[in-house]
Amino acid sequence: MTGLVEGSDGVIRCAWAGDLEDYRHYHDHEWGRPVTDDRRLFEKICLEGFQSGLSWLTILRKRENFRAAFASFDFDKVAEFGEADVERLLQDAGIIRHRGKIESTINNARRARELIAEAGSLAAWFWQFEPRDGQRPAKVDHAAVVAMPKTEVSAKISKELKKRGWSFVGPTTVYAFMQAMGLVNDHIEGCHCRAPIETARAAFKRPALRGKSIA
Repeated sequence: MTGLVEGSDGVIRCAWAGDLEDYRHYHDHEWGRPVTDDRRLFEKICLEGFQSGLSWLTILRKRENFRAAFASFDFDKVAEFGEADVERLLQDAGIIRHRGKIESTINNARRARELIAEAGSLAAWFWQFEPRDGQRPAKVDHAAVVAMPKTEVSAKISKELKKRGWSFVGPTTVYAFMQAMGLVNDHIEGCHCRAPIETARAAFKRPALRGKSIA
Protein backbone atom coordinates (compact mmCIF):
# COMPACT_ATOMS: atom_id res chain seq x y z
CA MET A 1 0.00 0.00 0.00
CA THR A 2 1.42 3.39 -1.02
CA GLY A 3 -0.68 5.47 1.35
CA LEU A 4 -1.59 7.79 -1.51
CA VAL A 5 -4.84 8.38 -3.36
CA GLU A 6 -5.72 10.30 -6.49
CA GLY A 7 -8.77 12.48 -5.90
CA SER A 8 -11.55 13.14 -8.37
CA ASP A 9 -9.73 16.42 -9.06
CA GLY A 10 -6.68 14.50 -10.27
CA VAL A 11 -4.51 15.53 -7.29
CA ILE A 12 -2.40 12.98 -5.41
CA ARG A 13 -2.86 13.17 -1.63
CA CYS A 14 -2.26 11.18 1.54
CA ALA A 15 -4.84 8.39 1.44
CA TRP A 16 -6.49 9.43 4.72
CA ALA A 17 -7.81 12.55 2.99
CA GLY A 18 -10.01 10.38 0.81
CA ASP A 19 -12.20 12.18 -1.68
CA LEU A 20 -14.45 14.10 0.72
CA GLU A 21 -14.35 17.83 0.05
CA ASP A 22 -14.05 18.94 3.70
CA TYR A 23 -11.34 16.39 4.45
CA ARG A 24 -9.41 17.32 1.29
CA HIS A 25 -9.56 21.01 2.20
CA TYR A 26 -8.27 20.28 5.70
CA HIS A 27 -5.47 18.13 4.28
CA ASP A 28 -4.46 20.69 1.63
CA HIS A 29 -4.75 23.92 3.61
CA GLU A 30 -4.26 23.12 7.31
CA TRP A 31 -2.71 19.78 8.21
CA GLY A 32 1.05 20.01 8.62
CA ARG A 33 1.39 23.75 8.09
CA PRO A 34 3.42 25.41 10.90
CA VAL A 35 1.25 27.17 13.49
CA THR A 36 2.34 29.67 16.15
CA ASP A 37 -1.05 31.11 17.11
CA ASP A 38 -1.67 30.16 20.74
CA ARG A 39 -5.42 29.95 20.38
CA ARG A 40 -5.16 27.58 17.42
CA LEU A 41 -2.65 25.43 19.30
CA PHE A 42 -4.94 25.29 22.32
CA GLU A 43 -7.95 24.47 20.15
CA LYS A 44 -6.14 21.63 18.44
CA ILE A 45 -4.77 19.97 21.56
CA CYS A 46 -8.28 20.07 23.05
CA LEU A 47 -9.97 18.74 19.94
CA GLU A 48 -7.43 15.94 19.72
CA GLY A 49 -8.53 15.03 23.24
CA PHE A 50 -12.17 15.02 22.15
CA GLN A 51 -11.23 12.84 19.18
CA SER A 52 -9.95 10.04 21.43
CA GLY A 53 -11.89 6.93 20.40
CA LEU A 54 -13.45 8.72 17.40
CA SER A 55 -12.43 9.77 13.89
CA TRP A 56 -10.97 13.21 13.16
CA LEU A 57 -13.64 13.64 10.47
CA THR A 58 -16.30 13.51 13.21
CA ILE A 59 -14.54 16.28 15.12
CA LEU A 60 -13.77 18.34 12.01
CA ARG A 61 -17.44 18.42 11.04
CA LYS A 62 -18.35 19.61 14.54
CA ARG A 63 -15.47 22.09 14.84
CA GLU A 64 -17.59 25.22 14.40
CA ASN A 65 -19.96 23.91 17.07
CA PHE A 66 -17.01 23.37 19.40
CA ARG A 67 -15.79 26.90 18.73
CA ALA A 68 -19.19 28.32 19.56
CA ALA A 69 -19.43 26.21 22.72
CA PHE A 70 -15.91 27.02 23.97
CA ALA A 71 -15.67 30.77 23.28
CA SER A 72 -13.61 30.21 20.11
CA PHE A 73 -11.08 28.44 22.35
CA ASP A 74 -10.07 31.68 24.01
CA PHE A 75 -8.32 29.96 26.92
CA ASP A 76 -8.65 33.02 29.16
CA LYS A 77 -12.44 32.79 28.81
CA VAL A 78 -12.61 28.99 28.99
CA ALA A 79 -10.48 29.05 32.16
CA GLU A 80 -13.33 30.93 33.86
CA PHE A 81 -15.96 28.30 32.99
CA GLY A 82 -17.66 26.72 35.98
CA GLU A 83 -20.07 23.90 36.76
CA ALA A 84 -22.98 25.71 35.09
CA ASP A 85 -20.97 25.80 31.87
CA VAL A 86 -20.19 22.10 32.17
CA GLU A 87 -23.91 21.35 32.49
CA ARG A 88 -24.66 23.64 29.54
CA LEU A 89 -22.09 21.86 27.39
CA LEU A 90 -23.42 18.44 28.37
CA GLN A 91 -26.74 19.52 26.80
CA ASP A 92 -25.12 20.76 23.58
CA ALA A 93 -25.87 18.19 20.88
CA GLY A 94 -23.49 19.94 18.49
CA ILE A 95 -20.38 18.73 20.33
CA ILE A 96 -19.15 15.51 21.93
CA ARG A 97 -21.02 15.40 25.25
CA HIS A 98 -18.39 13.71 27.37
CA ARG A 99 -18.07 15.15 30.87
CA GLY A 100 -14.45 14.12 31.28
CA LYS A 101 -13.37 15.74 28.02
CA ILE A 102 -15.38 18.91 28.70
CA GLU A 103 -13.87 19.25 32.16
CA SER A 104 -10.44 18.50 30.71
CA THR A 105 -10.77 21.40 28.26
CA ILE A 106 -11.59 23.80 31.10
CA ASN A 107 -8.72 22.44 33.17
CA ASN A 108 -6.32 22.68 30.25
CA ALA A 109 -7.31 26.31 29.65
CA ARG A 110 -6.17 27.09 33.18
CA ARG A 111 -2.97 25.12 32.66
CA ALA A 112 -2.41 26.95 29.35
CA ARG A 113 -2.32 30.28 31.18
CA GLU A 114 0.28 28.87 33.54
CA LEU A 115 2.36 27.54 30.67
CA ILE A 116 2.32 30.95 28.97
CA ALA A 117 3.54 32.53 32.20
CA GLU A 118 6.36 29.97 32.22
CA ALA A 119 7.42 30.04 28.55
CA GLY A 120 6.08 33.29 27.11
CA SER A 121 3.60 31.56 24.79
CA LEU A 122 2.17 28.14 24.06
CA ALA A 123 3.89 28.30 20.69
CA ALA A 124 7.33 28.86 22.22
CA TRP A 125 6.80 25.96 24.63
CA PHE A 126 5.61 23.47 22.03
CA TRP A 127 8.08 24.43 19.31
CA GLN A 128 11.07 23.82 21.56
CA PHE A 129 10.27 20.12 21.07
CA GLU A 130 10.43 20.19 17.26
CA PRO A 131 12.23 16.95 16.33
CA ARG A 132 15.77 17.16 15.00
CA ASP A 133 16.72 15.48 11.72
CA GLY A 134 18.11 12.45 13.51
CA GLN A 135 14.77 11.93 15.27
CA ARG A 136 12.87 11.66 11.99
CA PRO A 137 12.74 8.81 9.44
CA ALA A 138 15.07 9.23 6.46
CA LYS A 139 12.09 8.78 4.14
CA VAL A 140 8.55 9.72 5.11
CA ASP A 141 6.58 7.05 3.32
CA HIS A 142 3.42 5.19 4.29
CA ALA A 143 5.28 2.53 6.27
CA ALA A 144 7.21 5.14 8.25
CA VAL A 145 4.09 7.08 9.21
CA VAL A 146 2.13 3.95 10.16
CA ALA A 147 5.03 2.95 12.41
CA MET A 148 4.80 6.28 14.29
CA PRO A 149 1.46 6.51 16.13
CA LYS A 150 3.58 8.08 18.86
CA THR A 151 7.25 8.96 19.20
CA GLU A 152 9.90 9.55 21.82
CA VAL A 153 9.32 13.29 21.40
CA SER A 154 5.52 13.06 21.73
CA ALA A 155 5.98 10.93 24.84
CA LYS A 156 8.25 13.59 26.33
CA ILE A 157 5.77 16.39 25.57
CA SER A 158 2.96 14.28 27.05
CA LYS A 159 5.00 13.68 30.21
CA GLU A 160 5.82 17.38 30.59
CA LEU A 161 2.20 18.43 30.06
CA LYS A 162 0.89 15.88 32.54
CA LYS A 163 3.47 17.02 35.06
CA ARG A 164 1.94 20.48 34.70
CA GLY A 165 -1.59 19.17 35.28
CA TRP A 166 -2.87 18.82 31.70
CA SER A 167 -5.21 15.94 30.88
CA PHE A 168 -6.20 13.95 27.77
CA VAL A 169 -2.71 14.53 26.40
CA GLY A 170 -1.31 11.03 25.92
CA PRO A 171 1.63 10.41 23.55
CA THR A 172 -0.60 9.37 20.61
CA THR A 173 -2.84 12.42 21.04
CA VAL A 174 0.23 14.65 21.24
CA TYR A 175 1.75 13.16 18.08
CA ALA A 176 -1.46 13.79 16.14
CA PHE A 177 -1.26 17.39 17.40
CA MET A 178 2.37 17.63 16.24
CA GLN A 179 1.43 16.36 12.78
CA ALA A 180 -1.44 18.80 12.41
CA MET A 181 0.35 21.87 13.77
CA GLY A 182 3.43 21.42 11.59
CA LEU A 183 6.00 20.39 14.20
CA VAL A 184 6.61 17.52 11.76
CA ASN A 185 5.75 17.10 8.10
CA ASP A 186 4.05 13.72 7.73
CA HIS A 187 2.60 14.31 4.29
CA ILE A 188 4.13 11.25 2.68
CA GLU A 189 6.44 11.16 -0.34
CA GLY A 190 4.35 11.65 -3.46
CA CYS A 191 1.65 13.78 -1.79
CA HIS A 192 1.30 17.14 -3.53
CA CYS A 193 1.52 18.96 -0.18
CA ARG A 194 4.83 17.54 0.99
CA ALA A 195 7.23 19.79 -0.97
CA PRO A 196 5.35 23.08 -0.38
CA ILE A 197 5.19 22.39 3.34
CA GLU A 198 8.91 21.61 3.44
CA THR A 199 9.47 25.01 1.79
CA ALA A 200 7.15 26.71 4.30
CA ARG A 201 8.94 25.02 7.21
CA ALA A 202 12.33 26.15 5.90
CA ALA A 203 11.16 29.77 5.86
CA PHE A 204 9.24 29.50 9.12
CA LYS A 205 10.44 31.64 12.04
CA ARG A 206 10.39 29.58 15.22
CA PRO A 207 9.01 31.41 18.29
CA ALA A 208 11.46 32.41 20.99
CA LEU A 209 11.25 30.56 24.29
CA ARG A 210 11.40 32.52 27.54
CA GLY A 211 13.58 30.67 30.01
CA LYS A 212 15.53 27.43 29.66
CA SER A 213 14.64 24.82 27.06
CA ILE A 214 13.58 21.40 28.33
CA ALA A 215 13.56 19.70 24.93
